Amino acid sequence: MATVETILKTKGKAVYSVTPATTILDALKLMAEKDIGAVMVMEGDKVMGIFSERDYARRGTLQGNPVTTPVKDVMTHKVYYVGPEQSAEACMAQMIDKHFRHLPVVKDGKVVGVISIGDVVKTILSDKETLIKGLENFLVGRDFKQ
Repeated sequence: MATVETILKTKGKAVYSVTPATTILDALKLMAEKDIGAVMVMEGDKVMGIFSERDYARRGTLQGNPVTTPVKDVMTHKVYYVGPEQSAEACMAQMIDKHFRHLPVVKDGKVVGVISIGDVVKTILSDKETLIKGLENFLVGRDFKQ
């Protein structure tokens, strides 16, 4: 069963962040440039929240001008985390239950990566495909011996 660490080895451990004072527009530019759906909102090493495309769609368009409004006004303040040892299946369950698409990965109190629902789904599908191929090979080998 794949873990968060496995996902990070595949996708990389880059953590993109902005400060609470960063404007919505600047955060969106960074997200577009890096082709990501969310950025961590941090003051130094301290997580203040997470800002996602969903935050912009749900609150950013309604609360002022994206050129002047800081992300702190529209970000998600309650952030859920996972550790590198957590299974991909557990991450998916948490994302579905809490209705979010990005999970910061924390190790020793520090954010070491961010995974998305897409990363998790790809990993789980790959695991299932490997399992199916193994079962097919087992059955074919078994039938061949009889």
